[in-house]
Amino acid sequence: MSYAGAYALTHFSAPGHIGLGLPRPTNSRRPSDVGLEYVTQRISINQNEWLETWFIPAQRSVSSGTVLLFPGNGGSKAKQLLAPTAVFHRLGYDALLIDFRGVGGSSGNTTTLGVREAKDVALTMNYAQRSSFQRPLILYGVSMGSAAILKAVAHEKVNPDAVILELPFARLLDAVRSRLRAIRLPTFPIAEMLVFWGGIQHRFNGFMHNPVTYAKQVQCPALLLHGKRDQWTTVAEINQIFQNLPGSKELAIFPNTGHSLLVTVDQEHWQQRVDQFLQGV
Repeated sequence: MSYAGAYALTHFSAPGHIGLGLPRPTNSRRPSDVGLEYVTQRISINQNEWLETWFIPAQRSVSSGTVLLFPGNGGSKAKQLLAPTAVFHRLGYDALLIDFRGVGGSSGNTTTLGVREAKDVALTMNYAQRSSFQRPLILYGVSMGSAAILKAVAHEKVNPDAVILELPFARLLDAVRSRLRAIRLPTFPIAEMLVFWGGIQHRFNGFMHNPVTYAKQVQCPALLLHGKRDQWTTVAEINQIFQNLPGSKELAIFPNTGHSLLVTVDQEHWQQRVDQFLQGV
């Protein structure tokens, strides 16, 4: 049962098809639906795999830099990245919105909860550097996207000019435990079995997938954003991540929300904190 559970949580089934797995996230909207001009681009991984991106130029004639945006688990660039992109656009930044493998317009049908996605971050960063995108290059991630960014910096030698980490989890095992508690299931040994079998299926050690540890390798300026009422990650865990960030860093706690896209909860405060942070980059 735990093997099947791990499979279902890390695989997506195509729309209209019945299978073991979550519904595959799609891009039901386009940037043009919210008044943004864009270009669809593909980053080739190999002959059979690719990442789909949307490039949205800055509102100003001269860009202040480029933000690379990565969604959370079960999210796509349309679902989770258009709202923050609209703010970066107003602030004068180019934006590159990325679908991880398995979702949206990218190839594949699986997720590894930030492990393989770290390689997607590295591929995108390399693409941005080869394409001479305007610096500074800033990485922004939501939830799993933040975990992938932290792992990319720690293990893939990605070197951005700054990172904005929204709603990251501290440890994969603890994240699974919190979700089991939410549906009133015993965490032990179910969480351990899910993490074990998920790692076997996708060839990684889930017990070592700990963004709180990856954070120790982040030398660039970092902005950490969190909802105080987040039911998946506690403020104490966020503080651990924050303490482990060795470079210049800022922490913004949104007091009246949980694990929600924070720009949609309090856009004025979100824009203020992001703008203030970016001015120092």
